[in-house]
Amino acid sequence: MRMKRLTIVIPFFNEEMVLEQLYNRLERLTKQCSKYRFDFLFVNDGSQDQSVPIVLKLKEKDSRIALLDLSRNYGKETAMLAGIDYAKGDALVIIDADLQQPPEMIKEMINWWEQGYSDVYAVRKERRGESALKKLTSSLYYKILQKASNINIYPHAGDFRLLDRKMINALKQLREQERYTKGLYGWVGFKKKELFYDADERAGGTTKWRATTLMNLAMNGITSYTTLPLRISAMIGVVVSFVAFIYMMIVLIQTLLLGASVSGYPSLMIGILFLGGLQLISLGIIGEYLGRVFNETKNRPLYFVNEYYQGNSSMKEGVVKS
Repeated sequence: MRMKRLTIVIPFFNEEMVLEQLYNRLERLTKQCSKYRFDFLFVNDGSQDQSVPIVLKLKEKDSRIALLDLSRNYGKETAMLAGIDYAKGDALVIIDADLQQPPEMIKEMINWWEQGYSDVYAVRKERRGESALKKLTSSLYYKILQKASNINIYPHAGDFRLLDRKMINALKQLREQERYTKGLYGWVGFKKKELFYDADERAGGTTKWRATTLMNLAMNGITSYTTLPLRISAMIGVVVSFVAFIYMMIVLIQTLLLGASVSGYPSLMIGILFLGGLQLISLGIIGEYLGRVFNETKNRPLYFVNEYYQGNSSMKEGVVKS
């Protein structure tokens, strides 16, 4: 029988301190799973350290390694899509390069894949090295997103997962610019299996996730899968307008019965400032959605490939994926 092929996709950005450690652990895994063909697809998301030379050096001794060198830093979401586009296996596993996710767990993922699951995803039980504030805000965000969205959101389920070829082909068709892949996994459906693991601290280097990057990802998640913010702003507008109408009638009746008065300047200013603030917030929400529509209508390619190293050859500049 034909050996099934699995592609391990490793997006990385400035991870020179951990790449060799990751490869050594993946190499030990492949020896334990000798019934399968493995290949390793490293996706360079614009690294500026020695990450690329390290991968090329590993490639010299292991022909299963391929390197997809993107033209610049596009962000992890796009780098993962590039790996999905170029994966050739019957299934793929996405894993971070920092070794917070245990490569040894891939063996268990394969077992559930053989039982018919198309998406075997890993959920973090313990998040070592993260602050209490980050854990709290992450939990609160997922609760809000789940209530606001009409699709299943899997809290704490990251990108460490095995995807069957059906899932791969489905995700390759979704070419939106403002990507929130965690939501796309749920949107495409298929049979899913949940596994649990304890996330370790980084094996080396520092995290590339800044507060602004996380905020942008959170905004993508909200605006991509729900229009609830627009509905909330509309509901607030209706309530405020109703209250303003009642207040207007009260003022009108007082003026007719008691005559005009110059009093009430503070309350007038408070009302103007309050309504002005609500209008600016509503315009900001509309602007967020409009900006994403604008980005989608440009229909630009999601990434460019500087060079693709595979086997004994490489593909030079100019490779484009829409």
